[in-house]
Order: sequence, then structure tokens, then C-alpha cells
Amino acid sequence: MFIYQIIIEYDGTNYVGWQIQKNGISIQETIQKILTKILKQKIILYGSGRTDSGVHAYAQSAHFMSKTKINNNLFFLNTINFFLRKKKISILEIKQKNKNFHARYSAKKRVYKYVIINRTAPLSLETNKAWHIKSILNFKLLKKAGKILEGTKDFSVYRSSSCGAKSPVRTLDKVVISKKSDKIIITFKSKSFLQQQVRSMVGCLKFVAEEKWSLKFFKAVMDSKKRINCAPPAPAQGLYLLKVSY
Repeated sequence: MFIYQIIIEYDGTNYVGWQIQKNGISIQETIQKILTKILKQKIILYGSGRTDSGVHAYAQSAHFMSKTKINNNLFFLNTINFFLRKKKISILEIKQKNKNFHARYSAKKRVYKYVIINRTAPLSLETNKAWHIKSILNFKLLKKAGKILEGTKDFSVYRSSSCGAKSPVRTLDKVVISKKSDKIIITFKSKSFLQQQVRSMVGCLKFVAEEKWSLKFFKAVMDSKKRINCAPPAPAQGLYLLKVSY
């Protein structure tokens, strides 16, 4: 068996998320079907992690096993992208990996970014690509709150009730918050994240930036470890899987 890693870019707007589900079309299912057709064998695709419905990716990582060797990577990429051309999914790279490689379990770091557009006027060019917030946000408070999230902590308050992770403890290596004109970008780097962790953190950061919560209260909410105290999670359309490192 040959193991191949693929790097995938996608617009998640019209999908139920990465993972195959009964209630709609997923990214995983869409690519799997095309790989099965091209390679003339049943292919199972394993992703580095699940992205929710509406979440996008610049560089999702996945792997599959094939009975046959792929001899021409460029031809293979052109073929699979031909079948994906109308689906807003692109395969950027394909690499043969060793037998121990696993897209999820071999990953050392994951980077997500969240995009907020803070203005009164509605979105035209970036509909379904960012969170449109009309209320005035205090950028200095936003950056201070972001720093509170860094480090090894119990992130239970940001964890979805359906999260299957064994432990709520994660190490958030870095939170970088930048602003250019009316666009705010929040970048999170960690080995792994809990289900809905990023969107939940952004929802709470918004409450601080709107001055609904003080920094002291923001920290108290996190320390409570109780999901019920979390602010409403940020919408999926502003979230992007930026990079997976091995």
C-alpha cells in the first residue's frame, strides 16, 4: 500500500463540514468519491481534523492509502482538480509519505485564523467569508484579552457539549491579533483544538471588545470551566484552517 498526503483548499459555505454526514454533502465525501473514481479502488480519506459547516481552509491536510503507485503527481493533480472545478475545492499538493504518517495523529501544530469586518456597511465582496460586526470594537482590549488565552489551560468553557476529546486541557502557543482598516484578523496556534474552541473564544473576545465584559470577568469565565458561561460562538463563515505542520 502507498500512502499519500494531499493539501486542500476549500470554501466551506455550501458543505456540512469536513466529515461525512447523513444530512448533507461534506468535503471528505466529495473528494473521496473522486479519488475512488480516478484510482479505481475504494478510497478512505483521513483529515487532520474536522472543520464545521461553513468553515473554510487554505491548507487542510489529509491522507489516503492506495494499492497503486501514483507516478505523475502533476497529471494526478490536474485530473482531480478537473473533477473538482465546480465544487470550490482545490487540491494544492500531493506527496507520498512513509507508512507511519497520519494526517491527524502526526500533526504537530495547527493554525487557524478568524476574520472580522468591523463596520456599519453590509458586506458585498466578503459575504460568507467573515463575521460582520457593526458595533464599535475596542482593539486594545481585544489584544489584551487574546494574551490571557495563551498557555496551557483547561479550556472547558470553550468546548462544545458534543466534543469527544478525552481532556479539555490544551496549550495555546500564540494568539496574534492584527487590524488593517476595518478588518481584524485573529490567529490561533496550537497542537490541537477542542470542538468549537476557536469560535467560542472569538465569541468571548467580542464581548470584551464591545466592553460588555471586563478583562477580569473574561478571565473569570474561562476559569469557571463551565460551558454555560461562554458567550455565543462566533459564526462559522469567519473561520479558516490556515496551516497544519508535521
